[in-house]
Amino acid sequence: MSENLLTLSGVHTHIGAYHILHGVDLVVPRGQLTMLLGRNGAGKTTTLRTIMGLWRASQGRITFGGEDIAQLPTPRIAELGVAYVPENMGIFADLTVKENMLLAARGARSVQQIDRNRLEWIFSLFPAVEKFWNHPAGKLSGGQKQMLAVSRAIVEPRQVLIVDEPSKGLAPAIINNMIDAFASLKQSGVTILLVEQNINFAKRLGDSVAVMDNGVVVHAGSMKALAENEELQHSLLGLAL
Repeated sequence: MSENLLTLSGVHTHIGAYHILHGVDLVVPRGQLTMLLGRNGAGKTTTLRTIMGLWRASQGRITFGGEDIAQLPTPRIAELGVAYVPENMGIFADLTVKENMLLAARGARSVQQIDRNRLEWIFSLFPAVEKFWNHPAGKLSGGQKQMLAVSRAIVEPRQVLIVDEPSKGLAPAIINNMIDAFASLKQSGVTILLVEQNINFAKRLGDSVAVMDNGVVVHAGSMKALAENEELQHSLLGLAL
């Protein structure tokens, strides 16, 4: 079994007339939390969307669990065990929290058919999901919506969880709660790929890191090594962690 669950090799992505990714090489080690960092416009979100098949790679390979998924449709990629939480969270505002969760639990026709032990585990990670179970999702705060978005992604077992900027716009207390939840997810064996701008979030959670600039990965290594090298941080990100 490969130690890398997800691998991108020479991936290019065009969106209309625009060439966004210029040969991305990225590895996501099995059982680890990989941070994908970079300035705005570096290609991070495009990379995530290309992995999910929402935008099609025009060149290169995307290998998941040994299978090339670069040309697979998004539903098939999800069926293989890849969960994606986009930056906008994708919450169905007019549905209740319960109904949002039921939609994500594709193997269940009713809430009673959702694995109860798994639900209790999710409630332990995100108590607000249980507290607002019967409330319209559109009435939740930003932090509560983010918790719901992650909860939907893990309501069924997944091999890898891909999340785009989970801490964006959240209060510090909610960010700490989110960090604890992702740490618990990692301990449960879920492989995680996170795009994040909150540097404290990245330092506390990341095992490995890849830094993007202008549509390519310009640095890859351990998160700890990057966090301890201020000169490298400045050269890659224009700031110190």
